[in-house]
Amino acid sequence: MSELPADAATRRAPHDQPFGPWVQTTLADGWGPEPVVAHPAVDGAAEAAADHRARLLAALGAGTVVVPAGTAPVRANDTVFGFRPASAYTWLTGDQAEGAVLVLDADGATVFLPPSAGPGTLTYVTDRREGALWVGGVPGAEPTARRLAVAVRPRTDLAADLAGRPGPVRLLAGVDADVDALLPGAASRELELTVDRLRAVKDAWEVDRLAEACAATARGFADVVAELPGLLAGDGRRGERWLEGTFWRRARFEGNDVGYSSIVAAGANGTSLHWAPVDGDIVAGQLLLADMGVETTSLYTADVTRTMPVSGSWTPVQRRVYDAVREAHLAGIAEVRAGNAFLAAHAAAQWVLADHLHRWGVTAWSADDALHPDLARPGAGAHRRYTLHSTSHLLGLDVHDCARVDGAEYLATTLQPGHALTVEPGLYFQVNDRTVPDELRGLAVRIEDDLVVTDGAARVLSDALPTDGDELVAWMADAGTQPRGL
Repeated sequence: MSELPADAATRRAPHDQPFGPWVQTTLADGWGPEPVVAHPAVDGAAEAAADHRARLLAALGAGTVVVPAGTAPVRANDTVFGFRPASAYTWLTGDQAEGAVLVLDADGATVFLPPSAGPGTLTYVTDRREGALWVGGVPGAEPTARRLAVAVRPRTDLAADLAGRPGPVRLLAGVDADVDALLPGAASRELELTVDRLRAVKDAWEVDRLAEACAATARGFADVVAELPGLLAGDGRRGERWLEGTFWRRARFEGNDVGYSSIVAAGANGTSLHWAPVDGDIVAGQLLLADMGVETTSLYTADVTRTMPVSGSWTPVQRRVYDAVREAHLAGIAEVRAGNAFLAAHAAAQWVLADHLHRWGVTAWSADDALHPDLARPGAGAHRRYTLHSTSHLLGLDVHDCARVDGAEYLATTLQPGHALTVEPGLYFQVNDRTVPDELRGLAVRIEDDLVVTDGAARVLSDALPTDGDELVAWMADAGTQPRGL
């Protein structure tokens, strides 16, 4: 048996012990066949992906499309984050293999898979990137081809295959540096835009995946609420992190992961929109703003926010702010229907919030003044100090889906059946904001649901979690007493 291959040797860590010559001559021997690993694509993924590819080719016309899956990003030094493929790759294949590349043209789809060292090779045992004894078995070419209904070839053939293709060749660049180097000048903004424009409208299979994500997310919220009594009975120290971990366990059990870093913010921490430390205590009397979503095994994600009184009951001022945000939330949902502008929900929700702020004396400007289209007019946007963010974004494989589309085009979208989006108004009163009455400072409320546009009223996918203030605390009381199982 030869020495370790040069590339495998470079992947040895400094703490790895060297293999002596006798061991190297025996390591590859004595292994039976690897167990066959079934491809993990969920039912219907291959059929949906085939339809997505046909739509993409019809939109682009002649030529070749190259879409890499990407590789895991470095976390620190020689450790990496968990791999999650580029959304466009999964949308077009149903696959999630690290390092894979889709090549698509009118003759069909081919997935180029990276090597996986199997029995009979030294790297099977020694290679920390390709050796199955290090990374576990991966689906091979035959299970992948059968499950996804595509041709499968080794990635080592990719360069030669691309070299012989007539133009135009359109590359989704910035995903895999090695593929970018093979196709200098092939980066295609047209491809980026076309994929995201097509992904914006979900088919029935995709809507079902989003519904699954919302159902799992509701169970994760119940898990979190069930932990609150125990935290309050103790000292609540770093309780935000305990709750974050509680939800993450549900996401990992029922899906792939969380769809984004969970925002678990107690008390004044909720006024930081993307509260990143998630290390605060849980204290009686606080509001808990939890913005969390399960990403399914098919990679479609939910994005849901609820704001809850941790003690199970509202103070009068908490309820006043909460009810104002819920009124805005309902006004936004009512505008999510086919034929309406994407921004209609935002306009409706913001008007309600601006009106409450004016009636409370927080702003001197009426809702009509605050939402006046002439942004140079005095009072225009006066409410935004306390609302801060937009009311909606598209949702799907990415929590902020289809983000490669230009902002002006994105905001000018006319809703049609299949659009999936959030409605998430909020009010945030900073502890150091001298324009705000003392009783409001440090309060934060956001309510967020996930919706799909239909031919009639929008379908609220996340409605298993109540938003009515009375129903919410009743649900919390029930969730807090129910045994939580798998």
